[in-house]
Amino acid sequence: MAWLIVIFFHPVIGMFLYILFGSNRLEQNPVRKHAGILKELRGRRAAQRIHSVIPRVDSQEAPIVRQTEKISGMPLLGGNDVRFIAVSTEFIDALAADIDAACVHVHLLLYIFAPDETGRRVIDALLRAAKRGVKCRLLVDALGSHKLLNSRSLLNELKNGGIEFASALPVAPFRRKLARIDLRNHRKLVVIDNKVAYTGSQNIINADYGGRRAGPWFDLMGRLTGPVVADLQIVFLEDWAVETGQQIDTPDVFAVPDASGGIGAQVIDTNPSQNNDSFRRALIAAINAAQQRIVTTTPYFVLDEPTLLALSLAADRGVEVNVVLPLHSDQRMAELAGRANFLTLLESGVNIYQYHPGLLHSKTTTVDDAFALIGSANLDLRSFNLDFELSVMLYGPQVTARLREMQMAYIAQATKVDIKEWSHRPPLTQYFERAVALLSPLL
Repeated sequence: MAWLIVIFFHPVIGMFLYILFGSNRLEQNPVRKHAGILKELRGRRAAQRIHSVIPRVDSQEAPIVRQTEKISGMPLLGGNDVRFIAVSTEFIDALAADIDAACVHVHLLLYIFAPDETGRRVIDALLRAAKRGVKCRLLVDALGSHKLLNSRSLLNELKNGGIEFASALPVAPFRRKLARIDLRNHRKLVVIDNKVAYTGSQNIINADYGGRRAGPWFDLMGRLTGPVVADLQIVFLEDWAVETGQQIDTPDVFAVPDASGGIGAQVIDTNPSQNNDSFRRALIAAINAAQQRIVTTTPYFVLDEPTLLALSLAADRGVEVNVVLPLHSDQRMAELAGRANFLTLLESGVNIYQYHPGLLHSKTTTVDDAFALIGSANLDLRSFNLDFELSVMLYGPQVTARLREMQMAYIAQATKVDIKEWSHRPPLTQYFERAVALLSPLL
């Protein structure tokens, strides 16, 4: 319907835009190549998992484990541990320290890698690692990291320093044979020696994201150890092989990680070439499994009908549903489209909180005392259907409580939306939000 509206008012322009943005399909050759690489790498990883610890799960967790494995292809693995890092500088400090301790390889996959002070620190750590013989590979999104890609001096420095470098999904339409050019690799992933991995919401960029709208940004990263690191490694290897044509099969990248932790974890990687809606399906399954409380944080909140209905039905059956959003977003259109659904959710009993200190960029969900989700995916149509995303499902009351404690800290600095005040806002404002919401699939 959104495309019909655009084409109706501007037929020529609308059809041209539809050619560039109207399909969520990638160029077919990379799609076929990715399918072959995925089958090979995941087959090798499946053989390695014979020695993995599979934790026991309770009756509430079991359906989520089975459904997540079916839609993502990644099983639940035990023996993991995670440290949550909510301060940008602490994450960069920890990352630089782990790179400095690397012995074999460092793999980074980022949406944004900026040539600023933060990027400089990570580049320096990579150069030090490469100098002592560590294999360093850096894969960045062509659009999100365009400033780095346009810096010839930095690219030469990386090359001369022995760092292998590649960009994902070039934006040139003819180079990509008119495949949809706004499909992006939105993942944030670091894997070091197949022992330590980082994933979550933070890019390699200063905490203010270059002075973007909505004030300072507040991210959340997880530092993971254990067998789940090997599954995260597979995600990097797949993307690297698709973009570079190089399949990395050295023994070090498949080394068996330590399994002494006490947390069950499961990787959920979303890939538009598979068109399987894996993140959305896992999220809805988690919402439907809730019995007592759901807390979710996201910077962008542009829901489709199934997710909107799942949240409303959870509130209808007595589950305490809490959604925490930034008061203001850096994406004005997405902010307006998201607000169009507020009243429906509020009338169902969903609690909506608006975070004041800045742009809450943390992407997390906790369900009861059973399981938690952290990653790069937003609660919007782009993360559901279009972009390459990465999330990790974590199981157990201890890890869920730790993540919820951080979520409650966000709520403590947020204002709860009052249904009476919200419903009595100026009619023109409400009308404009609903009009923008018609364009939700394009945002």
